[in-house]
Formats: sequence, structure tokens, C-alpha cells
Amino acid sequence: MTNITEAKFHEVDATDINAATQDSPHHPDNISKDKAAMKSMYEAAKSASDKEHKMTLMQGLRLYPKAVAWSILISTCIAMEGYDVALVGNFYAFDTFNRKYGELTKDGTYQVPARWQAGLSNGAQCGEIIGLIINGVVSERFGYRYTVMACLVAITAFIAIFFTAPNIQVLLVAEILAGIPWGVFQTLTITYASEVCPVALRGFLTCYVNFCWGLGQEIAIGVIKGVLHRTDEWAYKIPYGLQWMWPVPLFIGVWFAPESPWWLVRHGRIEDAKRSLLRLTSKSQQDDSDPDETIAMIQHTTELEKDITSGASYWDCFKGTDLRRTEIVCVIWSIQTLSGNTFSNYSTYFLTQAGLDPSASYSFALGQYGINMIGVLGAWSLMALGMGRRTLLLGGLTGLCVTLFVLGFLGIPKTNAAHLATGSIMLVWALFYQCSVGTIAYSLVAEMSTRRLQIKTVVLGRCCYNITAIIANVLTPYMINPTAWAWGNYAGFFWGGSCLLCLIYAYFRVPEPGGRTFAELDLLFERGVPARKFKETKVDVFDVALAHQVEMDKPEVGHAEKV
Repeated sequence: MTNITEAKFHEVDATDINAATQDSPHHPDNISKDKAAMKSMYEAAKSASDKEHKMTLMQGLRLYPKAVAWSILISTCIAMEGYDVALVGNFYAFDTFNRKYGELTKDGTYQVPARWQAGLSNGAQCGEIIGLIINGVVSERFGYRYTVMACLVAITAFIAIFFTAPNIQVLLVAEILAGIPWGVFQTLTITYASEVCPVALRGFLTCYVNFCWGLGQEIAIGVIKGVLHRTDEWAYKIPYGLQWMWPVPLFIGVWFAPESPWWLVRHGRIEDAKRSLLRLTSKSQQDDSDPDETIAMIQHTTELEKDITSGASYWDCFKGTDLRRTEIVCVIWSIQTLSGNTFSNYSTYFLTQAGLDPSASYSFALGQYGINMIGVLGAWSLMALGMGRRTLLLGGLTGLCVTLFVLGFLGIPKTNAAHLATGSIMLVWALFYQCSVGTIAYSLVAEMSTRRLQIKTVVLGRCCYNITAIIANVLTPYMINPTAWAWGNYAGFFWGGSCLLCLIYAYFRVPEPGGRTFAELDLLFERGVPARKFKETKVDVFDVALAHQVEMDKPEVGHAEKV
């Protein structure tokens, strides 16, 4: 009896052990299943990657028309910032605004002092830095859609402060508070655009963000010209009040927008990612694509980046190869300011001080911001013809440098013809800027960082942009304000010199990301390929074994012994 009981006991024990072993991830059967799943993911991911490389621009538009539409909608949020930035910089040439918020000068006119001009412009920049840092944490946790909607609600409330500001101090508070949601829009719009579309469309949709900047600025100048004849408080209240036209329709649109499939995959929501991907593609063209393959490619890239990047915190942006990528993003953003962009935001004020009639100054500004949008279309055309982002950046910086030095030399003759030539040169500068630096920067910063660290890397880069913009916003009013340094055209020499330094940096450090999948860019950076050799270097991301794949390829005997 004892022997039978013992036998049964051991039999049951063996069965339990066998069952426990089968549940173990190290069991041979489970290892085989994992290997099969890994192989299947590799094959699907490679198939999707090959399709993206072969996809033309028109094929991408036919397959992803909804992704284009949703990206355009969310990118339009940045038009609000462009609108306000144009208002602030161009209100300084507006007599009614100066009488309300300025001070009486010795010559009997009203001017907003240089210290307050710098303060108002920098108030928004400081608020944006706060918004950027918050966004780096919040959007990755709660998703892009909910973050954008919360910011739209906030900006609706902050506009009321602009509209009712009794003095320049309250106006500064409004700029700081409004800068917080603007900081969020600056990075989320680019990230969303880069993640909802294939390689063939990525550069175009990220560059569209700059078009929205120009759109907001053009509307602002048009509104100011429309109220230029008014002498009451509504001359500046109408432009501020019209900011309410943006948030409500954008909120409704974002509510129905699909979340980024990349964000969903990073959070393990694979089925939700697939549904989101289906909402981004055309049903009539879905026979030409396989959403499972695309999701597999996203998973493969995510796993590859986990191997390359140990974490996903701000500190990880400064580790290993991510340090180089963060540096490039930070400098690319800063180049927008250092190539003279802040100088252009004061165009009407600058031209008025140079001797042009205020109405003519606003006409030049209207043309300048119109060129901003046309320039984006020009950049698109050059990209469609096969010109790379790096080539556009280098060519644009060369043109900007020459234009700024010409602007400086035009300050030597003090004639009306020189004043008109100054306005014309600023239009030429705007065309060079928007066809290159102003537009391409949005595409480059979206492609330089890993997917896991993109939000945080772009946030750090935009913070650098805001810091350089704060410095420029302090210097520029003093350069052109007649009550301060009164440099006038000679400011062109200063910005021409900084633009030359940017050109030298870009030549040695900024690589060409065009036509590359995110996984390929990860591998190129991991291998330390020099910037000038990115374009011709061949890489195969599917020849690289992932860390947990290597773990599964270990001899199964070792696993059996552990059990």
C-alpha cells in the first residue's frame, strides 16, 4: 500500500513538474514557438520595409490620403503660434498699439521701449519652454490626441487675457501662459506627421508644419492691414479676438483623429494600432498594403531601438549614439534663429524705421509671409525632383548668408532707393529661408531621433531654439530700435556672420535622412557613419539580430538543465 501511494505521489509530482515546465518560456516547445513568431515578424517587417522603399509619392498619396488629411488638420494648430508671433512683432509699427502700450518719446511719438519689445517676445518663448518640457512627459503617457485637445482648451482661456489686457504687464502674462500650449504644438505636430505616413510622404507632411506658420503670419498681417485705419481700442482688440477662430474647429477635428500607430505599439496596444492604421489608409487601395506587415515593421523598429537605447527618459537622450542625434536636432532648430529668422519677424518695424511708409511696410510684410507659404511649396517641388534635405539645407544657408551681407551693405547709402532695395532683399531672404532652412528643419528634426525618444529629443531641440530665440529677441530690438543701438541695416552683418557659422556646422554634422526608414537611420547612427556618407552607405536592418532573438538562439540544452 505504501509503495502504491508513493508511486502515485511521484507520478503526480512528475506531472506537475512537466506542466510547470511546459508553461516555462524556456521549454523547448515554447522556444520553438517564439522563434517561429520572431521569424514571422521579421519576414512581415521586411516585406513592409521593401514596399515603403518602392512606394512613389503618388502611390503614397493614393494609399494614405486619410493620413495626409489628419496630419494637415493637427499641423494647423501651429498656425495659432505663427499668428501671434506675427502680431507681436508687427504691432510695434502700429501707432494705435504704441499709444496704448508704449511710452512717449522725445520726438513726440509713442514707442514700445526695446526692453518691453524683448520682454513680450521672450514671454512667449519662456512659456513655450515650460510647455515643451511638460509635453515630453505628458504626450508619451496619455497620447498625442488627448494632449492636443487639452492644450486647445487652455489656449481658449488664455486668449481672453490678450483681449482684455489693460496694460503691457498683463499682455506679458498672456504671452507666457499662451506659450505653454504653443510649446506642445511645436513638437506634437511634427511627431504625429512623421508617424502616420510612409517614407514617401514623411518629408512633405513634416514640412507642411512650416506652411502653417506662414499661414498664421499671413492672416495676422492681413488683419492688421484691415484695421490700420482705426484709431480706437478695437484696432488691436480685433486682431487679438480673432485668435478664438482656431481652437473650437480644431478640437472637434482632433477628437475624431486616429492615434499614432507608433505610440500605440510602444504601449503594447497592437490591435488598437492596427485599427488606427486602417483609419489612415484608403479602403479602395488596401489591397496594395498589409496592415499586419506595417505593424510588424513598427514592432521590429521598436525592438531594435530598445536594444540600442536602454531607456526612454530625458537623460537617455544624452547617452551613447543618442547624444549625437540630440546634438544635431538641437543645432538644426537653433539654425532657424541664427540664420536671421528673428530679424525677419520685425520686418514692418524695421522697414518703418528704415524710412518706409507704414502702409508700404505692411505690404512688404504681407508679401514676405506669402512667400513663406510659397517657399514651402518650392521646397516640396525640389524634394519631389529628388533633392535631399541636406542639399537643401546647405544651399539655403549659402543663399541666406549672401543675402544678409547684401542687406548690411545697403545700409551705407541713406537714400529712398536703398530703403526700397532693403524691402526687396528681405523678400529674397524670405524665399531662400522658406525653400530651405525654415521648411527642411521640420523634416530633419523629425527624422534624426529614435521613435522611442523622438518627443523628448525634439523637445530638447525646440528648447534650444527658444533659448537662442530669447537671446535674439533681446538683441534684435536694440539693434533696430532708434532709441537704442539703431544699427538698422548693419544688423545684417551680425546675422550674416552667425549664418556662416551655421553653414560650416551643417556641412560636417547634418546627414541626409531622405529615403531611409526609421530602422535604417537607427543603424546608421549606431555604426557611427559620418554625416557626409549617410546617403551612399548601404545597410540592411534585417541582417541585425535583436537581443532577445540572440537569447532564443542559445542552445536549448542549457534551458533544459536550468529547469
